[in-house]
Amino acid sequence: MNTSAPLQILPEGVRRHLAELAATVLGELSGPELPMSLVRVASFAPARRARAGAGPLATALDRDPVFRQRVAAAWRALHPDLAAAIDGGTVPGAVEPDLALVGVYLLRPPEWADLARTLVAAVERAAQAALEEQSDAVQRAELKAAREESDRLRDLVEAERTRAAELEEQLTGVRRELRKLRSDTDRARAQARTADERAEAERVRSAARTAELEQTVDQARELVRQSAERAEQSRRAEREGRSLADTRVRLLLDTVVDAAAGLRRELALPPAEIRPADLVSRTTPTLSGALGAPPSAHGQERDDPALLARLLALPQPHLVVDGYNVTKSGYGTLPLVEQRRRLVAGLAGLAARTSAEVTCCFDGAEVEGSPASRVRGVRVLFSDPGTTADELVRRLVRAEPRGRVVVVVSTDGEVVRGVRAAGAHAVPAQALLRLLSRG
Repeated sequence: MNTSAPLQILPEGVRRHLAELAATVLGELSGPELPMSLVRVASFAPARRARAGAGPLATALDRDPVFRQRVAAAWRALHPDLAAAIDGGTVPGAVEPDLALVGVYLLRPPEWADLARTLVAAVERAAQAALEEQSDAVQRAELKAAREESDRLRDLVEAERTRAAELEEQLTGVRRELRKLRSDTDRARAQARTADERAEAERVRSAARTAELEQTVDQARELVRQSAERAEQSRRAEREGRSLADTRVRLLLDTVVDAAAGLRRELALPPAEIRPADLVSRTTPTLSGALGAPPSAHGQERDDPALLARLLALPQPHLVVDGYNVTKSGYGTLPLVEQRRRLVAGLAGLAARTSAEVTCCFDGAEVEGSPASRVRGVRVLFSDPGTTADELVRRLVRAEPRGRVVVVVSTDGEVVRGVRAAGAHAVPAQALLRLLSRG
């Protein structure tokens, strides 16, 4: 009789169980108790010893009786009743066949190989039964899912039928509403025909009334023509009366101009190359005096660029710009040096177009040691450290002679009040920005 049962004939689950139990026992051995073939496996970590050393452990169980007996003793301690029955050559029917197969392989009672084969067959039958049961469970689950899907589809079909009935009912209502609308349309067409007839009758009456009015208008035109003739005769008489006064005024003006020119030649006065603003340095004390009240803006808005253009078209105007007040309104996101460059470039073009004197004032605290300069016809001034450009603007205004047109561009309320009190025109920054944007 064959008295050996190679480990390879055992089912996979039984071999794994044997390897785990052998790995546990191996971890408890040391010194001479440790089989030479398992020294390397014993160095593995406990968590991977059974998995990584499954081959050497199986070989040791099959070929090393001493190691197998140690493992059998450990298994006997776990299952003493089952071990006693196996020693007697029997296996209780209520025991799981794979557990009994592990005990039979380790304890090896008489005729254990035949008993092991029987248990192997039992384990395989149990596995097959489990597979069949699992397959049945899967089929039952699929059947249940199919029934649920069928119920869902049935409910969906019922819902669609209900929805179709609702839509049919809505369609019936729409058709009813359409018939009503058609009836209303026919009624409206009849009313429109009646209205057209009434409109035609009204048109005839209006034509007659228009003819009457045209006749009245012709009569009124004749009256207007006669009135215009009388008015023209009155204006002609008035112009003839004013002609003598205008001639006298023009003669007086020519006399004054000729006298001024003669005085200039007599005194040999050169053209004015220095302006009051050139004499207002950052250290010049505050001047007294005023320019007089500025002329009326004739109802124009202060931020209207046309007002600023009209002021700059007057003779010998002086445009004074509060620099940073304008740049921060128009392009305050740019660096200060770029703000100054952009404003001065725009003012240079404006000075070239208008022939106005242009002065731009900046706070000197922003740029240290910046002297006064001229850039393409624009006078650029910086205030003293500790003072502001607002004070510099006011000094420039006070330095101008009475009667000269001085225009200050600023939205600073204090600056505006000060320069207006000194007789200058105050214009908001937006007016200058709009005028510069026209280029």
